[in-house]
Amino acid sequence: MALFHIFLVAIIQGLTEFLPVSSSGHLILLSKVTSLPDQGLAIDVAAHVGTLGAVILYFWRDAKIAFGGLPRMLTGRVDTPGARLAFLLTTATIPVIFAGLALKLTGLDEALRSVAVIGWTMILFGIVLWWMDQHGPQTKSETDWSLKDALKMGLWQALALIPGTSRSGITITGARHLGYARKDAAKLAMLMSIPTILASGTLLSLDVIKEANMDLAKDAAIAAVFSFFAALLALAFMMRLLRSVSFTPYVIYRILLGAALLFMAYS
Repeated sequence: MALFHIFLVAIIQGLTEFLPVSSSGHLILLSKVTSLPDQGLAIDVAAHVGTLGAVILYFWRDAKIAFGGLPRMLTGRVDTPGARLAFLLTTATIPVIFAGLALKLTGLDEALRSVAVIGWTMILFGIVLWWMDQHGPQTKSETDWSLKDALKMGLWQALALIPGTSRSGITITGARHLGYARKDAAKLAMLMSIPTILASGTLLSLDVIKEANMDLAKDAAIAAVFSFFAALLALAFMMRLLRSVSFTPYVIYRILLGAALLFMAYS
């Protein structure tokens, strides 16, 4: 695989994974609107591993607490901050796992990978994000995260399986709807990405193992590194921007891109 192609895929994945603009939508578009071939599952998995490393590093303190509380949670006890956080993150991940399996078994995951679908979801869920962000209260912080809210945000997150929706975008939308302040909504959405990426990466890896070879492993390693640094940059940019700016700039980008895609799809 050409180095430029690997670099392009990794940078797109890294920059868009945590911004509310849909990484999967951008990657699907890469092969549909250019002459570049589909990058394949192995590079997809590697790019996701890179973004996973970035979010764990950026939110290391919270990730460390959650990982530390995981053994206690597995014994049925959620009486420590770490075990409670691990339990809430696990709960929030359950809906997307079941929804993902359903889409894969029915074949709908492939049927939804079209320019028209991405165009409509870019616009629709961009408007929903704007509405919730502008009209949602900001009365809750991350410390108010409850089991009920984790499950509701998990259901919102499951919608991200529709290409163009954006996992981070729809999860932030759900959090703002529940009343979480912008920065706290973004942080919870980012923390929720850790078990979600782990789960999806594990499922994809089962398919990748069959075709693994040294050249593919080298390409995957390069993709993971590029994706890691791009994701870290995007995370730092968004979290800093949220101190003074709403999600409106991302919504404008989504609407403009969505309109261009619909023009392309129907012309």
